[in-house]
Amino acid sequence: MSLRILGIDPGLRTTGFGVIDANGQQLDYVASGTISTTHLSQGNLPERLKVLFEGVREVVQRYQPAQAAVEIVFVNVNPQSTLLLGQARGACISALVSSHQAVSEYTALQMKQAVVGHGRAHKAQVQAMVQRLLRLPGLPGPDAADALGLAIAHAHAGQSLARLSQATPLTRKASGMYRAGRSR
Repeated sequence: MSLRILGIDPGLRTTGFGVIDANGQQLDYVASGTISTTHLSQGNLPERLKVLFEGVREVVQRYQPAQAAVEIVFVNVNPQSTLLLGQARGACISALVSSHQAVSEYTALQMKQAVVGHGRAHKAQVQAMVQRLLRLPGLPGPDAADALGLAIAHAHAGQSLARLSQATPLTRKASGMYRAGRSR
């Protein structure tokens, strides 16, 4: 049975997306691209976040993925940049959740290990391996390649996590959960 996975590489200027179908170890390319906010002024943060939100929702509607994988934000040298990236990531995750998507999160290091074999891979190496793994005729753009890499990482890790959850129950403590927007 084929599982459609959407990968999202969030960015405030350019957010990459990649869609693959995973059938066991077989991975098939479906689509990839970017959602850009470069046409808007940098000072117009709410409008840029709206473009990202609506763009991710459009991708979900068009390709109907079963699951999504989003890159976890790393702490940047510039705290302001980290905060802005976090807001872009939040807009993407909100769009996925509002579209009833199951969301998994991976660091760039985890994605690079899954795709290239080591966490210090350069963007060009990720692009080349994504091209090879998905049998693409050309190199995907760097943001789309990272998004496809996240989908590939989830295809591999998701299978392992599913087997693990069948072997042992994975549950959350009630003390850290919220019910209807209120803490217990």
